[in-house]
Amino acid sequence: MEKVVKDIEKGQDLIRIELSEFRGKQYVGARIYYMNDKGDWKPTRKGFTLVPEKMEEVRDAINEALQELDGQVTSD
Repeated sequence: MEKVVKDIEKGQDLIRIELSEFRGKQYVGARIYYMNDKGDWKPTRKGFTLVPEKMEEVRDAINEALQELDGQVTSD
């Protein structure tokens, strides 16, 4: 099973969130893709693939970081 969950534009590249399966285990991945000369999206080495439980930890850490940013007061 391989399924693209979401493509997020990042300049000329994109971040692809996808579900995959390898040797009977399910994984969640986030990888940066670039467009080649033929107009096809190709994966780079930049990214990671984790079991769902570890990806939940990453999600929680990102949410915590965003909450900290929301709590900051900027003085411009």
